[in-house]
Amino acid sequence: MQQIFVDTGAWFAFLNAADPDHNPVAELMESWNNRLITTDYIFDELVTLVRYRIGHSEACRAGEFLRSRAITDIIAVGPADIEQAWRQFAKHADKQYSFTDCTSFCIMRRLGIRQAIAVDPDFRRAGFIVLPEN
Repeated sequence: MQQIFVDTGAWFAFLNAADPDHNPVAELMESWNNRLITTDYIFDELVTLVRYRIGHSEACRAGEFLRSRAITDIIAVGPADIEQAWRQFAKHADKQYSFTDCTSFCIMRRLGIRQAIAVDPDFRRAGFIVLPEN
């Protein structure tokens, strides 16, 4: 079964029809027939982002949407992932990676996932295949 990782910006674009990346992200995610993988850190970022940009009730809807998706797995970032992500974050001062990005990269590598649905260039810079293609 093929898995794909979904980053915060892609979830936000998917849930927000006003986002400029909404259409390509929504088309991709709605046509994807396998598992969508994300993390508890991404869940946290998404709910917080929606809370501050759109509002509390929309943040609750976003959270419930992710939690109820039968094809979405929310993976917990564990202590070993945090340690590895911290090393990567500290090593790459030349990159704009957030710490959450680094945890995502570690989870993807641990699970053998090579593709991500993302709207920022960080996943591509880290060596992953990014969809939708810009």
